[in-house]
This record gives sequence, C-alpha cells and structure tokens, in this order.
Amino acid sequence: MRYRIYGFLVNRVPGIAKRYHDYHNDSQGLKRIISYMYLLWLNFAYYILHIKHVGKIKVLDAYEEKSLIASQPESHLFNQEPASVFVEKLKKYDVISFDLFDTLIFRPFSEPGDLFYILGQKLGYMDFKRIRIEAEKKTRIDKYKKDKTYEVNLSEIWEKLESLTGIDAERGKQLEIETELQLCYANPYMKQVYESLLRDDKSIVITTDMYLPGDVLEKILEKCGYSQYKRIYVSCQEKSSKWQGNLYKKMTSHQKILLGENCSIVHIGDNENSDYKMALKAGIEAVYYKNVNTNSIQYRSYDMSPIIGAAYRGIVNNHLYSGQSRMTMNQEYGFIYGGLFILGYCHFIHQYYLANGIDKILFLSRDGEIIKKAYDFLYPEDNTVYAYISRFAAAKWCARNMKYDFVRKLIRHKVGKGKTIHKILAEMELLALEETLMKSTSLSPSDQFISKNEEAFIQLINDNWKTIVDSYSEQRAAAAKWYKNLIGASKSALAVDIGWAGSGALALKNLFENEWMIDCKLTGIIAGTNSALNSEPDMSETMLLDGSLVSYMYSSRDNRDLWKKHNPGRGYNLFFELLTSSKQPTFKGFYYDSDGEVELKFGQQEPNPNGVEEIQEGIMEFVREYAEHFKDFPYMFNISGRDAYSPMMLAAGNEESYLRKIYSGFCLTEEVQ
Repeated sequence: MRYRIYGFLVNRVPGIAKRYHDYHNDSQGLKRIISYMYLLWLNFAYYILHIKHVGKIKVLDAYEEKSLIASQPESHLFNQEPASVFVEKLKKYDVISFDLFDTLIFRPFSEPGDLFYILGQKLGYMDFKRIRIEAEKKTRIDKYKKDKTYEVNLSEIWEKLESLTGIDAERGKQLEIETELQLCYANPYMKQVYESLLRDDKSIVITTDMYLPGDVLEKILEKCGYSQYKRIYVSCQEKSSKWQGNLYKKMTSHQKILLGENCSIVHIGDNENSDYKMALKAGIEAVYYKNVNTNSIQYRSYDMSPIIGAAYRGIVNNHLYSGQSRMTMNQEYGFIYGGLFILGYCHFIHQYYLANGIDKILFLSRDGEIIKKAYDFLYPEDNTVYAYISRFAAAKWCARNMKYDFVRKLIRHKVGKGKTIHKILAEMELLALEETLMKSTSLSPSDQFISKNEEAFIQLINDNWKTIVDSYSEQRAAAAKWYKNLIGASKSALAVDIGWAGSGALALKNLFENEWMIDCKLTGIIAGTNSALNSEPDMSETMLLDGSLVSYMYSSRDNRDLWKKHNPGRGYNLFFELLTSSKQPTFKGFYYDSDGEVELKFGQQEPNPNGVEEIQEGIMEFVREYAEHFKDFPYMFNISGRDAYSPMMLAAGNEESYLRKIYSGFCLTEEVQ
C-alpha cells in the first residue's frame, strides 16, 4: 500500500516528483515532515487547482532564455585589476595567505564535484558523482556526531564509500588523487601574482578547507608550478576550518611565532564568507577574489549533456573571469560560441576519417580555413588539404549538368537587388558575350533587373545556353587540372564545409564523377543541413540518406528540434558562417595564365579582416585550452552536435540581440557574386 500511494502521489507527474525530491532528499526532523505536506500541496495544486506548470520539469525546457551582454565584452565585467597593481597592494604585508582551489588552482569544470564524473568513468561505476558527494556529506555528519567537527580527510570519505559501493577504498582514493593531479592547473592570473611576490621575497602560505592531505596538495601545487611557499594549513589535518575561523587563528599564531607578533597578514580567496568575512573576523586583512563560476548560471548554457556541459562552462568561466586576459567581443564570440562547435566538428570529422579509411580531407574555402586550422592542431598526422571553391565558381563549373542551380543562384536570387542587366552579366563573367546576347532580345543592358523582366532575361539565357556553357570551358579545364593534382593518388576523400545544402561538396562530387573523371570517392561533411525553415528544406535529403552527405549538428533525421529551430530567415546561417569567416578575398575561379599555368583569381576583400582574425583567435584559444586539459581523456572529445549547437542557441535568445550586435561589425552576404 505504501508503494502504491507513493506511486500515485509522486511518480505519476514528473514535475511533482522533481520538486518533491529536491526538497525531501536528505531531509531530517521537521523538514522531513514539511516535505510530506509539500507533496500533498503539489498534488492539490495540480489536480484540484489545475496549476499545471507544477507538473513540468523546468530543467527540461527545450531552450534557455538568458539576457546576454551585448554592450561590452563579458570578460570586462570581472573588473579584476591588473596583476601588477594587485601585487603592489599585497607588498605591504609580511605574510600573504592564499586559498587553494578556485584561487591558485583551477579545475576545468564549472563545479568542483564535476571532477567525480571523470573518476566514475575510471572506476566504471554508475552514478558515481552523486554517490561520492553523498558519501562525503554522510562522513562529515558522522564525524560531527563523534568528534564535534565536520573536518574529514580523504581516507575517511573512502572508508564510507567502500561501505556504500564495495569499491576498494585504497584503490578509489589513489584514483581520485591521480585524477586531481591530471586535471588541476594553475590560475594564470594568480600564478603571475604569486611569482611576483616571490621575487620580492614575500612569505607565502596556503590556507585551505580541504579533505585532501597536505602531501597530495603539495604535489598538485608542484605540478601547477607553485613552489617556495612556507607552509600549507589544511583543515582536515589541523582539525580546524576557515569557515569557522579557527584555522585562521592557528595560521596567524604560527606565523607570529616565526616572524614576530607585529607581522602583518593578508588572506586571498574566492569564498566571500570563509575567505573574506571569517578572515576579517579572525583579525587579519582579507581580499575577496570573486569565484570565476559566479556568473555561470546567468550567462552559460546548461541545455547540454552533463559532463561536456560542465567542461565547457569551466573552460569558458576560468578563462573569462580569472583576470588574466581581457578579450574583445569578437574574440569572445569565437571563444564562447564557436570554440566548442569547431572542436566537436573536428573530432566528428576525424572519427569519420578513421572509421571509413579515408585517404584525404579537403577543407573547402573559405569556411574551411578555421576548421582546418583547428583540425591540423588536433590531428596533425591526418592528410588534409585546403581546397579552393566558392558557390560562384562551382555554379560555373557545373553549369552543363546543374543548369537549374546556375540559374537560381546567379540570376533569380538577384532580382530586385538594384542591379542592371549589364551588372548581372558582368558578375556572371559574360560581358564578352553581351553584344551577342542583346541582339536577340528587347532588353537593354541598362535595364534594372526586376521581376517584370526576370522571365525575359532567363529566356535569353536559355536561348544561348550552349554558348554560355562553352564560355566557361577553359575555367572547367583549369579547375580539373588543379583538383586532379590536389587529389593525387587518393581513392577516397572528404569535402568539409559549414553547410547548408552541401552544394559545394556535392558539386565537386558531380564534377569528379561526370566531368573530370577523377577516380576518387568523395563524401561531403557539413556542420548542419538546410532546416525546416529553409525555402528548400528537402534539397539534399537523398544525399543525406545514401551517405553522400553527412551532417554533424542536425538534419531532418538527427536533432530534429534544431532542424526545426534553425532559422535562416533570422540570420542563423550567417551567424555560424561568421564563426568560420576568413580574411581571404572571395574566390572567383581557376584560369589559365599567358604561360598556360593554372591561376587562381579572387574578388572582394573581407571588409573587416581584424574582426575575422579576432574571432579565429578566440576559437583557437578555446580549442587549445580544452585539448590541453583533457588530453588524457579522449572520450571528452565526443562532443555531440546538440552540445556543439547549444551555446549558439543561447546566444540566439532575446530576438538574437547579442548575435546581431556582433554581426553588425561585418558584411557577410548569402548572395552569390
């Protein structure tokens, strides 16, 4: 009967179950009684008052809505003074005490307990993070009942864990220490402060509330490049804590014995209560170093898988808020919203490359530039090349076999854009034929190209189609020669692009098979496909189904919520293309020079090359940091397309105000020219 009642009151409605367990779990005494009353209230509200939102789990909302800062770089919010200025303020003290974790030392996660995900993987134990946190809590409660202190050490925690899980305590403890040593790294800002103080012969101590023993903390500090401190004061060994204040009393008493009663002491740490308020209460000076993850809930994406999300947020928060570096808005756009996407996309490509025994990877210009740069950094052994192509060049090369695409991109998409017929012909590189073409029509080169004369102009193109196709024959031959040399002896290759219909990769595939007779199986890989909101949503469905085209983030078959949400009409394509933009000018095509050699010609220059460079710098900074911190954990690079898209989804909230602010500094266009 008890289980039937529980099932009826708790398990029938997910929102009620979540709210009840959040309040009830680990409750005792009066709180446990109140939790039962709360459960009855939730059921009354849902079934009787019809307050249906209590039945929904908020964390399962499809998309997050947060107010991102569009007025200034996020890294400028921290307002941490330059390290040199901070050092000058600390020089007046005889002893400088530093907190350890989240002050001197970072973990690449947004919460300390996230490290237990990695430990759980090593142990092969399900739900280990939650169990590890629960075991520590129970150990502290038991310790207080016995000794009137909450301070416990790692051995005591693992004794509890062994009783709960059956995992050998000594093995588990050593793996936890190993994992801390692998993942911990120096806060670059505090490292600079620390080393400057050492050069001034200042006395430095470490004062920390921690369950890890002092010898382990010494190894972590050594691994992170911290040395020459005088002593570590650890709560679990001193049986005192900062949060109660008595650890400060022990530290100051000891230092005054060494340096004299009048020595001045200051403590720096990230916890406003235990590192600042309690230090002041203990009679020493204190500096509050704001925790880097303070703004995580406000600005970071949580609509992600737990482990990758924790790592992503940790890398971003540690970088933006440590105080070491201030980024421009363009650099932050690359770092926060492009880094995980490019990293995950590169790994996706690499896995496909290995699994299918591919000989060569072609990164298509210009979107492929930053992807190739990141890929070559991550996987330098793979065979990669940069392949010049553009929508304009591909339309000319494929005109014979893909007439519809040629007319759509080079003609129909330019109706009503304020261009004359002469301008359209010039952009199509057909001015040499202008006089011949105009003889057979009432149209004039000076006429504006508008919907009224659209069909007449297209009829002109149809009437002279063979002449037009033949005018591009030399360019096709030059392109064939260049690509045959690029492919060499490769029998299989990938053509990598940003998206969206995969027209670049599929154009090359068509040319390889039907025009140039290149004996190389070509597969297209794109970041995302045409979405449900495209005017041509089904354009590449056949190629996606037969494997000619492979999509990373979403398609009509995978991550359909993204396929439905991604809106080209609101600029989503361009926002992603801005991440993969290049300083290179637009590619016009291959031509033969006067000596019969293949020559590459280019068009318009990127109007904001510095902005593009800053975006790429941000992307590469994220890729380097993530790769460095998780180099020993290859599974951490299995970043799903959904996770890779999530930061951009967050940025697209509030009517895309943040994204439009970034985009306003650039002149990207979807028009083929």
